[in-house]
Amino acid sequence: MTMVSQFSYAEDDFAKWKQQTQDSFQEYKDKRDKEFTAFLEMHWKEMDLLKGIELDPVPKPAVIPVAQKMPVKLPPLEPTPVVQDLPKPVPDVKAPEVPVSSVNLPTAPEDKPEPVVLKPVTPLSVIKPVLPPQSFVAHKGRKMMITYLGGSYAFYYDPKLKTNLSQRIDEKAVSKFWSTMSLADYDDLIAQVDEKSNMLQLNDWAYALLVHEISKQLYPSSEAGQSLFTWFMLAKAGYQSRIAYNDRNVFLLVPTQQPLYAVPYFTFNKVRYYAVRFDGNGQKLGQVYTYDGNYPGADKPLNMQMNNEALVNGRPVRRDLSFEFEGRRYVIRAIYDNERIRFMETYPQLDLEWYFKGRVSNLASTPLQQQLSDYMRGMDEQKAVNFLLRFVQTSLRYKTDEVQFGKENYLFPEETLYYPYSDCEDRSILFAWLVHSLLGMDVIGLDYPGHVATAVLFRGSMVGDAIVHNGKRYTVADPTYINASAGMTMPDFKNTKPGVITIR
Repeated sequence: MTMVSQFSYAEDDFAKWKQQTQDSFQEYKDKRDKEFTAFLEMHWKEMDLLKGIELDPVPKPAVIPVAQKMPVKLPPLEPTPVVQDLPKPVPDVKAPEVPVSSVNLPTAPEDKPEPVVLKPVTPLSVIKPVLPPQSFVAHKGRKMMITYLGGSYAFYYDPKLKTNLSQRIDEKAVSKFWSTMSLADYDDLIAQVDEKSNMLQLNDWAYALLVHEISKQLYPSSEAGQSLFTWFMLAKAGYQSRIAYNDRNVFLLVPTQQPLYAVPYFTFNKVRYYAVRFDGNGQKLGQVYTYDGNYPGADKPLNMQMNNEALVNGRPVRRDLSFEFEGRRYVIRAIYDNERIRFMETYPQLDLEWYFKGRVSNLASTPLQQQLSDYMRGMDEQKAVNFLLRFVQTSLRYKTDEVQFGKENYLFPEETLYYPYSDCEDRSILFAWLVHSLLGMDVIGLDYPGHVATAVLFRGSMVGDAIVHNGKRYTVADPTYINASAGMTMPDFKNTKPGVITIR
């Protein structure tokens, strides 16, 4: 037998094995879907969804105090430009010479202040928009265009995925929907979603949001259809997901690795299933029908951590922030991406630690870091921390979340740059990120009843209020207490022991 014919036999054997494997896997999928379809026809019960867990119920201070400081004669103010579109990349900011002066809280006599070592910042000119690579894989089905995170993306789908829904939603209608969808070619669409997810560096919440955007194209006038389609696709992609229904609508239920707040939920086997929405709005469900069981292989809860930078294609917007420090006025040009802000607005509320640990995009971080870093050059670490404190304390306007949003609403750093007002936890999150990213210093969050501040681990000795955590002395730094320097605690919390939020 020639080598060519041997190769031909090997090819035939591989093709037969591949076909048998595919047939076996398809048979397994068919059996799994058939069993789950039957399960959905009967295992439903009426339940009361529990009201979402409330964030810090203690009200924040309506008015924040101002720390005493010596009056300083300042040069005339220039009007601060309003938020506007960024016409061109921000040029490198050249820091003016800042006169050396005494700090509010001097270091211990034995210390000799040395210039702080600033962490390197990527030059703005190096950061360019990363265009997602184009896929050359041929996909089957009808084409649809999805607008997502400011970009427009093509997806191809099997027309069977767009099915007619029953007028009445009940267990039989849900079971029929699953059966119909499982006969369609959903694998190719899931492969496209996975491809776009990797290309755009999406986290789990952004992945679910993309699936929901596809559902809005397939079922534009049916919220029930959108919830059912998102449920089906997430389960097929391996995520734990269920649905509930009442006489008005269908609701998507998902567990998450991190607790969610102000989101209704129910508990099965000690796992909370949250009734999430993708528009940032809350909902009241009351009594609903749902089932206790997972689709085989769908065992992943959503990881809500903002640990990567989704590649958005939005519109850069500029906001000028001005503040005074030791007799000089500074103007900082902050930049944020409007599409990234819209994405963050869809986020359910998490524990504070996840906002402290959230990723800040290069578009927002680099210009801010460059300007502040240039101004701080030559400062010792105490003066540099006080400089950042004054920036956050006085360049941002204060209002409680209750006044601005009508509810408690923690913000990521970029959102704090966007919204006209911020409160204590928002400022603490922004300040902690600046101190760590620019000065490389360790920061912890301080969680008081009705107030949030931070504390910084200085390398040299410091006087003033401090918190001992893990055997280390962290000096209190309150980004909300106006004009307060490191070592000063807001008077109302002077004798209150806070909880500690470990950040990094």
